[in-house]
Amino acid sequence: MIHLPFPVRDANAASGADNLGDLPEWNLDDLYTGEDAPELTRDLDWLEGACASFATDYEGKLGDLGADGLLKCIERNEKISNIAGRIMSYAGLRYYQVTTDGERAKFMSDCQEKITNFTTPLVFFTLELNRLDADALKAMYAENADLARYAPVIRRIQAMKPHQLSDELEKFLHDLGVVGDAWERLFDETIAGLTFDVDGDEMGIEATLNLLTEQDRNKREAASRELARVFQDNIKVFARVHNTSAKEKEVLDRWRNMPTAQTGRHLSNDVEAEVVEALRNAVVAAYPKLSHRYYELKRKWLGLDTMQVWDRNAPLPMEETRVIDWPQAQKMVMEAYSAFDPRMGDLADPFFNKGWIDAAVKPGKAPGAFAHPTVTNVHPYVMLNYLGKPRDVMTLAHELGHGVHQVLAAEQGELLSSTPLTLAETASVFGEMLTFRKMLDGAKDQAERKVLLAGKVEDMINTVVRQIAFYDFECKLHAARREGELTPEDIGALWMSVQGESLGPAFEFMDGYETFWAYIPHFVHSPFYVYAYAFGDGLVNALYAVYEENPDGFQDKYFDMLKAGGSMHHKELLAPFGLDASDPAFWDKGLSMISGFIDELEAMEG
Repeated sequence: MIHLPFPVRDANAASGADNLGDLPEWNLDDLYTGEDAPELTRDLDWLEGACASFATDYEGKLGDLGADGLLKCIERNEKISNIAGRIMSYAGLRYYQVTTDGERAKFMSDCQEKITNFTTPLVFFTLELNRLDADALKAMYAENADLARYAPVIRRIQAMKPHQLSDELEKFLHDLGVVGDAWERLFDETIAGLTFDVDGDEMGIEATLNLLTEQDRNKREAASRELARVFQDNIKVFARVHNTSAKEKEVLDRWRNMPTAQTGRHLSNDVEAEVVEALRNAVVAAYPKLSHRYYELKRKWLGLDTMQVWDRNAPLPMEETRVIDWPQAQKMVMEAYSAFDPRMGDLADPFFNKGWIDAAVKPGKAPGAFAHPTVTNVHPYVMLNYLGKPRDVMTLAHELGHGVHQVLAAEQGELLSSTPLTLAETASVFGEMLTFRKMLDGAKDQAERKVLLAGKVEDMINTVVRQIAFYDFECKLHAARREGELTPEDIGALWMSVQGESLGPAFEFMDGYETFWAYIPHFVHSPFYVYAYAFGDGLVNALYAVYEENPDGFQDKYFDMLKAGGSMHHKELLAPFGLDASDPAFWDKGLSMISGFIDELEAMEG
């Protein structure tokens, strides 16, 4: 039950320019002032003793505690989670700043090993919780309201009861966890260490991916071909990482008697498999009216017979090349947040002036973007790779939404604040929607409105269509790995099998595109994570429709939903809005917003 918070990772491709203003950097002093800080030594020493004494006091005794005793036990466990999470947050964030720095990598690894060793004696806790009688627990909840607060945590833990192994095996797997983490680190360090030569300029992966959004089609093609070349040069490493990670998961799933490779993710997301399947089926059925229809429009705008992969995120021909410096980006997002509710602006403001954002692209820095909640008595940290295009502003709005959500949920405490991934994307995607709507309202003419609408449709397709295609790829990958080792060519074939289906007949695929699965971090760090993006987008579209139809009182209900953190199931959270994600028609409502934007774009053509 030790919860070590790690970042909500978002694989949004960055974009770029120089002269972006004074880009903020993290100040990690609110966690620790350095790896030799006396407070860090104190906390490591405390943690070792606290774990040992917890095991001495409670192992084999949970069934005899009673309501007050069980509450005290959980509160002690929560304090252990807090200190362990604080240490790993500091070590992890330092590492993500420069993943190629051997000293930082060693420090994070050493911290992880120490905490794994300290917390091994605590493995009994969740195992014994799962043996508690349901009726006895209900009686204790009725007796002690403070204990009843933790019922959602215990419910989610007990959902794993059918998949629980022996106490000895669970301790063994706990200890072995650091070995599996090494494959994730190999992936991160390999990606961060890649260099690409585009027309004589040497750059890292973020700057190279940025070129896929340039106006110059030759530049986009050169970047795509260089990405393919470098991925191919390293493809054996990436294939080894994926084979090993997928095999490790297959072994664990088999021992835990998981019916599918996806079951563990659904359990951790506190979402029913049939809800995810309904989402997946609704999106796949909508490919023709969403991505296929939009990319056919874009093909015409670009004046092409067929589009190539380097045209997918190309700017429109009528689009001005805009460089949005950091002060402008901050102003745009803050105005959108504050216009929705001043409280939202107040919550976002400290991120910009207290060292809670690390924005610049730097050598060795982890790619992509994320918001990391750290622990509930500190604050979140946001990482960006900001390079100045409109999409980067949307990424800022997205990650800041995560940050606001994490601040609001912190009052739930360490064990109840953590939101399932499916709901963790709600505030982030809503933050994007607020920023987009603010920009759309300010459009000076139809041409600018068209560019903004097209950009939003592309972002939504990337969030919904592309992520469900990723999910289908992962499903195929894990199913195929169960039949044996996969060559890089095998994995590439699975990747290509979902690309044409999702993007549609407007596209051709260059030789080498079959390697582009290699750089997606979610496949390695969080298998089947990706459907959470589509879940969040559909949910936000439905929420925003409710907001537009009846804005009175919406803000208060929205803030209450974010404050709930992980203390409620998605049915309970959405009920005040009259929404139900288990209704198959729910997803069609969300997808209809994207389709409506495409309708407007088609009407402009008429």
